[in-house]
Amino acid sequence: MYSEAQEKGLYADGIQLLQKSHFEIEDIQLLKEVINFADYRYYILSNSVFTDVEYDTLFKALQKLEEHYPNYVTADSPTQRVAQGISEKFQTVKHLVPMLSLDNTYNADDLKDWDRRCKELSGLDEIEYCIEPKYDGASISLIYDHNQLQRGATRGDGIMGEEITPNIKQIRSIPLRANFSEINIEQIEIRGEAIIHKDVFEQFNSQRISEGLQPLANPRNAASGTLRMLDSNEVSKRRLSAVLYHVSYYALKMGKDLPESLQTHYDTILLLHQNGFLTPINEMKKFRHIDEVIQFCHDFEARRDHLPYEVDGLVIKVNAIALQEKMGMTSHHPRWAVAFKFKARQATSQLLRVEFQVGRTGSVTPVAKINPVAIGGVMVSSVSLFNEDVVREKDLHIGDIVLVERAGDVIPYIVKALPEMRTGSESPIVFPTHCPDCGELLEKPEDEAVWRCINISCPSQVVERLTHFCSKDAMDIRGMGISNVKKFYDLGIVKDIPGLYRIDWNRVGALEGFGDKSINNLQQAIEASKAQPLHRLIFGLGIRQVGETMAKTLAQAVSEISDFYSWPLENYLPLDDVGPKVAASVFDFFALVENRTIIQSLIEAGLNTKSQKQGSEGFSGTFSGKTFLFTGTLSQLKRSEAEAIVEKLGGKIATSVSSKLNYLIVGTDAGSKLEKAKKLTTISILSEEQFLTLVNQ
Repeated sequence: MYSEAQEKGLYADGIQLLQKSHFEIEDIQLLKEVINFADYRYYILSNSVFTDVEYDTLFKALQKLEEHYPNYVTADSPTQRVAQGISEKFQTVKHLVPMLSLDNTYNADDLKDWDRRCKELSGLDEIEYCIEPKYDGASISLIYDHNQLQRGATRGDGIMGEEITPNIKQIRSIPLRANFSEINIEQIEIRGEAIIHKDVFEQFNSQRISEGLQPLANPRNAASGTLRMLDSNEVSKRRLSAVLYHVSYYALKMGKDLPESLQTHYDTILLLHQNGFLTPINEMKKFRHIDEVIQFCHDFEARRDHLPYEVDGLVIKVNAIALQEKMGMTSHHPRWAVAFKFKARQATSQLLRVEFQVGRTGSVTPVAKINPVAIGGVMVSSVSLFNEDVVREKDLHIGDIVLVERAGDVIPYIVKALPEMRTGSESPIVFPTHCPDCGELLEKPEDEAVWRCINISCPSQVVERLTHFCSKDAMDIRGMGISNVKKFYDLGIVKDIPGLYRIDWNRVGALEGFGDKSINNLQQAIEASKAQPLHRLIFGLGIRQVGETMAKTLAQAVSEISDFYSWPLENYLPLDDVGPKVAASVFDFFALVENRTIIQSLIEAGLNTKSQKQGSEGFSGTFSGKTFLFTGTLSQLKRSEAEAIVEKLGGKIATSVSSKLNYLIVGTDAGSKLEKAKKLTTISILSEEQFLTLVNQ
């Protein structure tokens, strides 16, 4: 961005400004230029030229001059990054071009298949690929209009995002102005990733711990959460960076031709780099053979831990922009790009103790407490052991050195113990015979792997049931997370589900942290939950064996929830995916007087308990009358996204393989469902690609 001569000149100008005892109006422009240069050296090159005191002196001088001469304040002044206080909420804005996801691959064979498809689509025997890090942060989109930063937004759902321009301005690696008009660009949309460097993240967490605050979970979540903070003063404290890696849209001046710098992906990134953006240019490589790409992926993965930021893979792109446009994209991802994801992260630690937690259905789950260990940028100290059988199969002991892995870089689990590391001081894990909370004798049904507390009034169960009822996928009562539920339960404000609808708000108002605004928001969320569809209420009631899909099936079978009171057991069995175990569980639930009393209280509170039937009875769609089931890991869609597509098109989601199933969609690592489906000739088995083709048709 700056030549050597320009850097020397601006440094000399800065020294001269620092020697002044009084600043005049004619110093404003030079102060802006010197401060922007200092920001570039510090935030882009990580090589500062002025001390913190010197920088603060220059910045305060500019602030003071602009206060005296407000007509000289420009949108690209460094002072315009200063946090603007607390926002009420973020507006939703539409991206100029949809922000699509990336197709994922985890091995060399998949990359070779992708290379083959690229060549088939392009009609070429050789393609130049560009490869760059896949940053583990939060996606952002920037729009510059006539060289000025006009808008910053989150990814959102890919079509619409949240407008967060005040927070974006707190990221010093993002220029407020860039000279795109030099190459005849009037408007440009740039994509990137907000990240927190590892050392900044560690320093920030250390500060939080010293203040008695909870440390942030990992850099990715910290970056994502920071972007959406309502107080931009807090955003400025987090010291985010932003790496810009894609130009998604540009508008040229009338009559001007496409500049050479926008004809390849590599050159567009070089253009951004030359305009003062932090880019992956120093890590980017170009190759003409997929074997070279594969080798680079393996070499890069071996040094990922030495990078100053978190990455979870590499992104390979067709370099020529014209070729990208020819190859096009699906509704989910561009065909000309793929993400090579790194292997799951592992580490060893010591199993210190096991705690037993009681869930909403009374299940007692062992949770291993281990010496905190960093795995993929996350400090892991608790790992679920699921049930007693898992503990026995893995032969785990208190004091064992264990191998811990984060599956998909998200969920930690213990792979195995390392018996060769035992010293003889280890001890067996002893399961309790009585509930660790209420003290009731535990029971273990013959056909189950878990121990259960059968005391329905067990405090842990009540709190978990309340939390589940309020959760996003159930009644979606914002503000009633586990901490507030537990607080309200412990204080006797809410003792059961109907109690949510008769809260004594005077008592809540007397609690620390509950002002008029937070109470009003919570009241509105509780009131809004009364209108939720019946299937959400059924799911929220926490009936054993009933997940979201089964709740929808049940809701479609009745006119209102009280119809279940008169249903005999045999009425449930003809329903899709309802077997004897599910039927017995639902039948027993609605037969209990206590549960009917709860439902009656909810009816009196004004909750919707009537069905809004869809599917074959009230909705016509491409998949109407068809049932789908997904198995294995999908690479292009989340499971929930795929299921939502099916339901939107009138289809139903099954929970198991049976003769009633029409389509089984198979991802990677498919298991027993695939083998069972192969034995039934009535089921169509599709890959994820075939499913997406079916959807598009």
